[in-house]
Amino acid sequence: MFLYALLGLLALQWLGEWLVLALHLPLPGALVGALLLLAGLLWLGRLPKTLEQVANALLQNMMLLFIPIIAGVMLHFERIAREWLPFLASAIVGTVVTMLATAWVLRWLLADSNVEADAKDSTPPHAQASQAATLKEKP
Repeated sequence: MFLYALLGLLALQWLGEWLVLALHLPLPGALVGALLLLAGLLWLGRLPKTLEQVANALLQNMMLLFIPIIAGVMLHFERIAREWLPFLASAIVGTVVTMLATAWVLRWLLADSNVEADAKDSTPPHAQASQAATLKEKP
């Protein structure tokens, strides 16, 4: 089953690449494949266990996936040395935007969980007083 989930991810990426080429979309094929995956998961309404296992395995080994990219960057080290300012600026701006987006999402999630917790704790005041009195009476 693990292999089927991995092949499903690769098939969605391939389909995304094909759609980009066929429809002349100005997007990366991997992004279109990821959007197809999102649409499929929303339609399904749940995350299949095997897909979760594949995603966890890929995330645990993500550093290995960056090795070809780093090697490719090192092939163009002279260009990076010539054009260091745009690289530095994009790294700083990208980091700041990522941190702000993460903080905003975390704040939104925490506020949402606080609203749910408040809704669960919305016992009327007179019931809270009687519950407190009951607790005091018990030895």
